[in-house]
Amino acid sequence: MTISSQHNERFDYLDAARAFALLLGIIFHASISFLPIFIGWAVMDISTSSTVSIFMMISHSFRLELFFLLAGFFSHMTFHRDDVPGFLQSRLVRIAIPFVIGWFLLRPLLVSGWIMGAESMRGKVNILNALRAGFATLGDLPKDLLVGTHLWFLYYLLLISLSIVLMHSIFHMHKSTEQKIVQFAENTMHWLCSSRLAIFAVAIPTAACLWFMNHWGMDTPDKSLVPHIPVTIIYSGFFIFGWLLQRQTNLLENFTRLSWGKFALCLLAIVAANLLARFEIKFAHPHYQLIKTGFVFSYAIMMWSLVSLTIGLFKHFLNRPSKTVRYLADSSYWLYLIHLPIVIWLQIAFAELPLHWSIKLVAICAITIALSLVLYDVLVRSTVIGMVLNGKRKPRVR
Repeated sequence: MTISSQHNERFDYLDAARAFALLLGIIFHASISFLPIFIGWAVMDISTSSTVSIFMMISHSFRLELFFLLAGFFSHMTFHRDDVPGFLQSRLVRIAIPFVIGWFLLRPLLVSGWIMGAESMRGKVNILNALRAGFATLGDLPKDLLVGTHLWFLYYLLLISLSIVLMHSIFHMHKSTEQKIVQFAENTMHWLCSSRLAIFAVAIPTAACLWFMNHWGMDTPDKSLVPHIPVTIIYSGFFIFGWLLQRQTNLLENFTRLSWGKFALCLLAIVAANLLARFEIKFAHPHYQLIKTGFVFSYAIMMWSLVSLTIGLFKHFLNRPSKTVRYLADSSYWLYLIHLPIVIWLQIAFAELPLHWSIKLVAICAITIALSLVLYDVLVRSTVIGMVLNGKRKPRVR
């Protein structure tokens, strides 16, 4: 998924922001085994820390929201350039195909990781038997077809993209209605990106959706192909926000402008959300509903401010051509698709080692990214796989 303008100009800082969002996902998943409580992950390490919980809460609040906003921005660019047929073809090639093929290739490896994780906690791991059992689950199809991997975000991206095309087709049949909707959307975006109250304004509907999550914070809808309504609304909101920003690109600078006030608001929201999150399971608390209200609003402000600040920081520091950044941006889609089985297997291998959790986490992330980059350069970048993921084949780094 290369990020480029319709005039072949690359937005280098948005390339970097997108790569960051996906790489942060690798670190997020690599951190799960170091949580101080067992949440049903493949394995739990002997070294844990509450710091990991804080990191995961913060990173989970905005990394995919950032990705969906950027996806909306550049989806509109593709839509404007190629119109409906070209847009649908690009969604099929770069989203649907990786989602389906990736599921069939990765699901058995992930299942085998869970089997090995359970075995490791009993002191014995049989890799070959775990792999056999993992691939044997494909014989249960169509039960749980396309369910149960980290690729669910592609499913939602595809649903949202197709919904946008459908709405465009409906509105396009009624020109006067379409013009009114477009004008209203543009005026709303102009106000949101210009007002000092913008973060609060978008946080209100976001907080309303967060209220209906199964858990405090963003749910991970990987258990069913039936769309999770609150999650769908939030990711759709970020996608549409990015879509509309591309219609008025001057507003992107307003939305991502850095200020000490925005940093302070973000920090305050992070502290508040982390403090209030401790009351999630205290259902008998006399002020439970009020505390949850404070949490979802703080979480929503944290979400939007982190997305805004992240893009702003990358624009400030990386708004220039860089071969390294471009290579990482080109490879980041592949890295995220392939990383989870590698991460889980490494977590199992490291789980019983008498090392500090931070050392293990750095090692797992470094090995995963290094191995994935080697596979990308050797098997993907200059092949048909690279053409599917990046839009065209690119020369290897030799």
